[in-house]
Amino acid sequence: MTKKMKAFAPLVVDVAVPIGSYYLFKDGFGMSTLAALGLSSVVPAVRTGWSVVKDRAVNGLAALILFVNVVGLLLSFVAGDPRLMLVKESAISSAVAVGVLVSVAVGKPMMSAAMKPWLMKGDARREAAWGRLQSGSAEFRRAERMFSVVWGVVLLGECVARVVGAYTLPVDTMMWLGTVIVIAALAVGFVVSGAVAAGPMAAMVAAEVCAEDCDRRASVAAAPAVAGAE
Repeated sequence: MTKKMKAFAPLVVDVAVPIGSYYLFKDGFGMSTLAALGLSSVVPAVRTGWSVVKDRAVNGLAALILFVNVVGLLLSFVAGDPRLMLVKESAISSAVAVGVLVSVAVGKPMMSAAMKPWLMKGDARREAAWGRLQSGSAEFRRAERMFSVVWGVVLLGECVARVVGAYTLPVDTMMWLGTVIVIAALAVGFVVSGAVAAGPMAAMVAAEVCAEDCDRRASVAAAPAVAGAE
């Protein structure tokens, strides 16, 4: 497995597999929402339990996806009318949003796991630079928190917009407008988080790597002079 694949592995296992399996079971195999949510909860449940047993810590992303699936399961029992079915999807988004914002409040911004592989690109030097900046740069940590804040607010806003639409617009309209709202929210999230957080963080990581390279070259160049002086 390459370094880049290893960097993306946790994100794939914690997020892509549960979400992808939900749609596979529901749309591909024609299972009910209840069954699809239940089966897609297996991986995050195992990941959360394993992290507690092995590391005595909770795997944030896996736990959040598990929580979202449980919320979806509970809502599936009461979603009888079409408007409530539309609201159900928004409730799941709000659960993710709240989880992300709470993670910022407790000092462990959850969306960093989604952003980090894109900035690291499987490069060990970038990984090391990230670690140094995370421990020594208040500006870097502030940008890291801001990334999660932006996504939390965007997801919460998307949830509110869809709930309002579900109860003020015709159901047929919201069937397609809901998708438009989601796409628009994702676009806003990518643009804003990139401008205020991911972009500056990428620049800081690149500068840190460059500074380390310059220091290393300077040390190598100074070595013969020191040896000659001795």
